[in-house]
Amino acid sequence: MGQFRYDVCVVGGCGHVGLPLALAFARSGLDVAVHDIDDRAVDLVRSGRMPFLERGAEPILRQVIGRNLIVADDPGLVTQSRHLVVIIGTPVDEHLNPKFHAMRRFFLDLRPHLTDGQCVILRSTVAPGTTEKIHSLLARTGLDLHVAFCPERVAEGYALEEFATLPQIVSGCGERAVEMASELFAKVAPSLIRLSPLEAELTKIFTNAWRYIQFATANQFLMIAADRGVDFYRVFDAMTRDYPRMAGLPKGGFAAGPCLFKDTMQLAASSDNNLPLGHAAMLINEGLPSFIARRLRARYPLESMCIGILGMAFKAESDDHRESLSYKLRKVIEAEAAEVLCTDAYIADPTFRPLAEVVERSDLLIIGAPHREYRAIAVPISTPVVDLWNFLGKGTGLA
Repeated sequence: MGQFRYDVCVVGGCGHVGLPLALAFARSGLDVAVHDIDDRAVDLVRSGRMPFLERGAEPILRQVIGRNLIVADDPGLVTQSRHLVVIIGTPVDEHLNPKFHAMRRFFLDLRPHLTDGQCVILRSTVAPGTTEKIHSLLARTGLDLHVAFCPERVAEGYALEEFATLPQIVSGCGERAVEMASELFAKVAPSLIRLSPLEAELTKIFTNAWRYIQFATANQFLMIAADRGVDFYRVFDAMTRDYPRMAGLPKGGFAAGPCLFKDTMQLAASSDNNLPLGHAAMLINEGLPSFIARRLRARYPLESMCIGILGMAFKAESDDHRESLSYKLRKVIEAEAAEVLCTDAYIADPTFRPLAEVVERSDLLIIGAPHREYRAIAVPISTPVVDLWNFLGKGTGLA
């Protein structure tokens, strides 16, 4: 390593994107540092505990912490590391436009801790053109820095499994950046795909927008079927069973979380809002809680009913509630129903109630996140269930 003590420092590395990557690097034998300003998360990781649910992560953490993985709120770790993997994406503002100034401010704050010969790697999804902007910004420091973009492509909760099976996209502003980033990610990825920075940015953001639009298509079909008194999943089965051309149609359900919606909107904003498919998908997916409320209002006396929402995470088998549409559903239903009870198998919240209590007290249940635990619940025959995912195999409950 020469002048550097650590092979890599993951900056902002105690979160859902950074920590699994840091563990993967440490598992491969690299000397890894994590710099994060979240003191609670730092303390948890130092003690060998994961601050969130990630399958298979905690045993690996206990093996490497204090050995070849160090975690601290210490920007000095940045200076001592050959590669810097930066976990900060382009946030969007209240008008759904990318806030590049937030990234500029971050790198200006980071600049005093940078040193010659480092490879600075952007990891989170960014608006097209961001990598070159960061390269230009850091070039003005006068330091010999190499800027790369190597997007995260794994599913939250399954990162450590997928690092070993999915190809890693590598791009950089110059051959040296590509060489250094390739050398690093070859330690954890089975293969590399080399692109230009703009190609890599578009690959990542197109992927997320495509998934978001796919989910919106299924949700639009679900709404149309329900408004016509037909259960979507009878039609879905007919469309997809033994018919390969429809294999790409997903089931309906909440399309939420910290990535798909945000990334679709920043793609639209960075393309002069010339992405009508993306905006239409946003209206459909974000409108699903209101659609549920409308359908229920037409069928039930909500004002005298207790409604239970099972699952408040943004997806199944997750403890991540960021941008979860279950919370939007709760807000919409609270305006209609006498009482709303919420529960989640993974999220600790003092306002949530135990699953058994929610099932027992509710006049109607809505599956917000299809956690596996809910398959075993004994729902009274008289209690209707809204199940956008067809998780229980009995249809949406909205037709």
